[in-house]
Amino acid sequence: MLARCGRLSLAVALSGILAACASTSPQSSRPPSLVVPTPDSSHSTGAARPAAAPGAALADLALSMLGQPYRFGGAAPGGFDCSGLVAYSAAGAGIHVPRTAHQQFASGRAVARGELRAGDLVFMHLEHKELHVGIAIGNERFVHAPSNGGHVRVDSLDAAPYARGFLGARRLSIR
Repeated sequence: MLARCGRLSLAVALSGILAACASTSPQSSRPPSLVVPTPDSSHSTGAARPAAAPGAALADLALSMLGQPYRFGGAAPGGFDCSGLVAYSAAGAGIHVPRTAHQQFASGRAVARGELRAGDLVFMHLEHKELHVGIAIGNERFVHAPSNGGHVRVDSLDAAPYARGFLGARRLSIR
């Protein structure tokens, strides 16, 4: 009788665990899709439309990678180098961009520093890097994967060493 009660308790516990597993949605390694509510949601059908600015989506995807470690040649969650973070974020936003910082510097069109928008690429020469790239997020700030031992983070274009190393900026276009 005792063995039968033990098996019954185990069966009840397992069914509870399985029910909990079945009720949770699967986790994805991709960041959540960006959705902006319609301007007049009081008369909306409940449908949402995608974010209007691909550059803003690119910046948001890069920001979702904050804290990821730097990894030379990395272009996916788990490790990024500077141009890999750009390539990964751009692809997620539906924007084609080449893989290397040099190729990225030749992409899109030049943008004056005073005209930067979220999603524009910012390029600089740093002491130990010939060419470094980050993604503008607004207010002279940018997200980037800085160097060995570092992690994806936000810095200011006004701060050293980025201010004196600034080379230019590019705005990508959708293809």
